[in-house]
Amino acid sequence: METIDNIPISKIQRATKIVKTGAKVGVNYLKYYGEKITKTELEAKTRLDENNAEDIYDGLKKLKGSALKVAQMLSMDKNILPKAYSDKFSLSQFSVPPLSPALVLKTFTKYFGKAPSELYDSFNLSSENAASIGQVHRAELNGKKLAVKIQYPGVAESISSDLAMVKPIAIQMFNIKGKDSDQYFKEVEDKLIDETNYKLELKQSQEIAEACKHLENLRFPAYYPELSSERIISMDWMEGEHLSEFTGKSFDPVIGNNLGQTMWDFFMYQIHILKKVHADPHPGNFLVNDKAELIVLDFGCMKVIPDDFYLPYFDMAKAENFNDPEIFQKKMFELEILKPTDSKQELEFFIEMFHELLSLFTRPFNADTFDFADPKFFGEMLELGERFSKSTEFRKMNGNRGSKHFIYINRTFFGLYNLLHDLKASDIKVNNYIKYIK
Repeated sequence: METIDNIPISKIQRATKIVKTGAKVGVNYLKYYGEKITKTELEAKTRLDENNAEDIYDGLKKLKGSALKVAQMLSMDKNILPKAYSDKFSLSQFSVPPLSPALVLKTFTKYFGKAPSELYDSFNLSSENAASIGQVHRAELNGKKLAVKIQYPGVAESISSDLAMVKPIAIQMFNIKGKDSDQYFKEVEDKLIDETNYKLELKQSQEIAEACKHLENLRFPAYYPELSSERIISMDWMEGEHLSEFTGKSFDPVIGNNLGQTMWDFFMYQIHILKKVHADPHPGNFLVNDKAELIVLDFGCMKVIPDDFYLPYFDMAKAENFNDPEIFQKKMFELEILKPTDSKQELEFFIEMFHELLSLFTRPFNADTFDFADPKFFGEMLELGERFSKSTEFRKMNGNRGSKHFIYINRTFFGLYNLLHDLKASDIKVNNYIKYIK
């Protein structure tokens, strides 16, 4: 794989890269208009999506950092973007060009004040895998195999400017209007800042590993504070396949279902008991070992769930409340989906829209067991998402809907549902997590 000898760090350098990417997208549209003459609309549009996805991802992977992280977030929900984009952006989960060995050495010395050879018995300067914010290297100390995650230079310092560059795209894509949109971008910015603070990640990793160590079939690496810093984390090297590699080939359905149950229990235990959840459920953060156990990695993105969101969110999801118009509308206001300033038309539109949307999204919450392998369930989600994205009535209205906490909670559930679908988890016991309550 190609390596990177330098990363644009300054605001001007990064903006220049974005402008160049934008120019390529402009050329793709010119090609598209030309191809519409000789090809069908579907063929021309498919080619446009493929070219744009390639050029945008190519630009973002060289920038790394927040811009690439946003692409990773979008790739987790296969209902938001055309397939060409979600397929290409999903590469950002664990497969992007790594730093060159020379830049690794320079970066490590800058962040830790010492060369790797001064801390470990051995250290491989070529990375094992690279993602949006950092890359992982193999090391060894006192006979123990370690994974050492190094953050890319300049990532933490460029978060605000990166988000400012992608903000116009997000506003257009998600129909966000008005000054209230700032709270959503601030929520994303705060979480990205957390993800670049490796001291915080180390603390969160140790806390979750301790709190969830009694859950069956679940494994975590041990972490080493003395070999970690604000931009470097050392942990046990965990042997296993990335989840996407495991689900990309044939596997025993019983094992797939067991892994799905483990994953569901892990997330429900966090949400309902710890009120804090691993809000980055993409395949690159999970491994499957030779004992068919689930290994969980990377606790940089943890979302605290405050009671003033948790209570109305899960109250509304209960079937008896969901089907009571008065209670449902009350919870919609509590969750900021409806606003006191809404017109009668807006109230009627969004009540109907979210009732249909949430009746599907919360279906697993109201079952004893749920089949996440059912293609009908995901087909309904895809159809509903496409219908609302194309709704001219929705486009005319303010898309700023819901508490800022929805961003990472919805991201968690969408990611979790997709992972369970990939595992063909067909018999998930919804309340199984309760048995682990101490």
